[in-house]
Amino acid sequence: MSALTPLLLRGLTGPARRLLVPRAQVHSKPPREPLGTMDVAIGLTSCFLCILVPAGWVLSHLESYKKGE
Repeated sequence: MSALTPLLLRGLTGPARRLLVPRAQVHSKPPREPLGTMDVAIGLTSCFLCILVPAGWVLSHLESYKKGE
């Protein structure tokens, strides 16, 4: 690398350093109504089913996928 490389890189990245990106003003508060046990159970069950049912389908039909048509 030559001695001019840092100067060249500084010249290329200079304009990008001058741009100021505004930060988002995010403030969180506690929920108005806390989640109940049933709400959490339904949410977790539906998430697990959406992931595990398709995976189980593929695993149970793996032999037919290996055969091909």
